[in-house]
Amino acid sequence: MDPVTATTNTTLGVIIFTLGGLAGAVFYLPFKKVKDWAWESYWMIYALFGLLIVPLALALTTSPNLVAVLKAAPGNELLKCYLCGACWGVGGLTWGLMIRFLGVGLGLALGCGICSATGTLIPPILSGNLGALVGTPSAIASLIGVFVSLAGIIMVGMAGMSKEKEMPEEAKKKAVAEYNFQKGILAACFSGVMSAGMSFGLQGGPTIQKLAETTAPITSKTWSGMPVLVVVLLGGLTVNALWCLFLNAKNKTLSDYVKTSAPLLGNIIFAGLAGLIWCSQFICFKTGEPAMGEQAYVGWALLMAAAILFSSLLGIALGEWKGTGSRTRTLLAIGLVMLLGSAVIAGVSGKLAKAQPAPEAVKAP
Repeated sequence: MDPVTATTNTTLGVIIFTLGGLAGAVFYLPFKKVKDWAWESYWMIYALFGLLIVPLALALTTSPNLVAVLKAAPGNELLKCYLCGACWGVGGLTWGLMIRFLGVGLGLALGCGICSATGTLIPPILSGNLGALVGTPSAIASLIGVFVSLAGIIMVGMAGMSKEKEMPEEAKKKAVAEYNFQKGILAACFSGVMSAGMSFGLQGGPTIQKLAETTAPITSKTWSGMPVLVVVLLGGLTVNALWCLFLNAKNKTLSDYVKTSAPLLGNIIFAGLAGLIWCSQFICFKTGEPAMGEQAYVGWALLMAAAILFSSLLGIALGEWKGTGSRTRTLLAIGLVMLLGSAVIAGVSGKLAKAQPAPEAVKAP
């Protein structure tokens, strides 16, 4: 049996990606508990936990050869992963603006949608692996799932535009205090494209992962993506930390970190929790990839689709869609059904992959 097929468990992969999407949808909630701190202060704590402390601690725990792998890894591959993480960092800084102007439900739906399209389809094209998109029935099914996911994302976006036309300004402000559709769309487009750098980086370290699986003491295939994750997130941390410190200095908010009138311990706990939850989505992404086998490239679309699904449901729970008409709710419902359908199609593609006969070895003459 083909070793790739033998380790493939698409159902497990879909579940892991779905859990990652849930983490991506709810990570912003702990920020609501942070009191009397400027944005740049609690974002700095979030970045330290989510981009450095959590991934490094996990990598040291699961990858006993982490240091040896990073020393042996090709410099150009390390630099590529780092710079892709930095690109994500630039996009991630505007992610918060997107949510501020559009709300959790619509903001994450549009941002993740743009990020999904960019991050899913471009890596196979850049790597010259177009055959992975259409080479087999399972690959075709996976590609159909990606397009169904993108269609669902478009429907959710259309629901957002319909909401913009239907709801009076005071109702939108009540649900989202700083609601501004025009600014939010600009932030979503910029953030979505730049944030796709995370996908490029996480899929851009094959040699690093191979070294993790072969350098003693070896790291299991499930956790072999952790060294890559550490490098990518280090790039993101660099951008986020520099920007937050710049704003701290500019806005004279460096004193936030020792401000006795603020609940310091609580603020650190909640901002750090946001970082932990946020990082979990990409931990799920890298640990879910091995279970998907040759269809691993659809993982990014599944992760983003799950994030959109859960963020839309969260937006409904938070009252962000309250007062909308039947047309808007219908568009939203269709979009959510499509997103669920894309996960089902991904599962079908996995079954097709298992049913495919393994390619016969070429016999020597």
